[in-house]
Amino acid sequence: MVLALASTLIAGAAAAADEASRALEVPGFDFSRLPAPAKKELASVLTDEFDYCGRPLTLLASVKKGAACKHTRRLVGYAATLAAEGAPATEIIVSLSKYNQTFGKGRATLKVDERTCQGPKDAKVTLVEFSDFECPFCAAARPLLEDAVKARPSARLCWAPFPLQQHPHSQLAGQAALFARDNGKFWPMHDALFDAQLSMSEATIKGLVTKLGLDLKAFEKAVAANKYVDELNASREAGKLAGVDSTPSLYVNGRKFSLGLSGDTLSLTIDDELEWLAGNSAWPSN
Repeated sequence: MVLALASTLIAGAAAAADEASRALEVPGFDFSRLPAPAKKELASVLTDEFDYCGRPLTLLASVKKGAACKHTRRLVGYAATLAAEGAPATEIIVSLSKYNQTFGKGRATLKVDERTCQGPKDAKVTLVEFSDFECPFCAAARPLLEDAVKARPSARLCWAPFPLQQHPHSQLAGQAALFARDNGKFWPMHDALFDAQLSMSEATIKGLVTKLGLDLKAFEKAVAANKYVDELNASREAGKLAGVDSTPSLYVNGRKFSLGLSGDTLSLTIDDELEWLAGNSAWPSN
């Protein structure tokens, strides 16, 4: 009896896996390498969700018919990535829905300092990163963001300070960055501070000021006079008003980035933003 029941369950699971595999035979996508559980979750997403560009079709029907816009196709690919990482269908759907909602919501108006930006000033897409020099996640994000804008002349990256109170040297590090900015060496200081993150101290920060050929006495005088404190506080408050709840927090033309940060998701969101702009703040079918 037990063996018969087990055999029935195994046969049912195999049939479900085969059904999911057949459903995921989509032109332009190769889902064959996904494990069976991931295929099942992805198939659930693609049959439950409707086309993100407004067509009256499920995601699966849209991509199978070749009617899906580029935005929808990109998100189908991202859904497959999440499924491969073990995310359940419900979590994937929430992630994609949350991301899509950022396009229609009111966007934050963020002032940037051109001296803390890299990339063309007239770039169509501006990424604003609120960052803390003692935040390990900010250090991990740094090469991803810089590579993304180097590869995309349509995008630029602007840094905004968001020193966290729980980090003992973040305030001084932020002041060092702004002091270096005023003396034409922001990005060298930015990179040096992240490189020294694991050994951050007051002595380390002052050592970087000297190493970069900046005037240490002038820096110490600026710190003693609280020259940059108001600016750091204002940036942190601007971030809070925009919805910053952790570092790094990234904004794409004022739209808060909600996907997991990677090279692929940065490319995805830059392409999506360009498509949104080209459609006058709408997806192609709208």
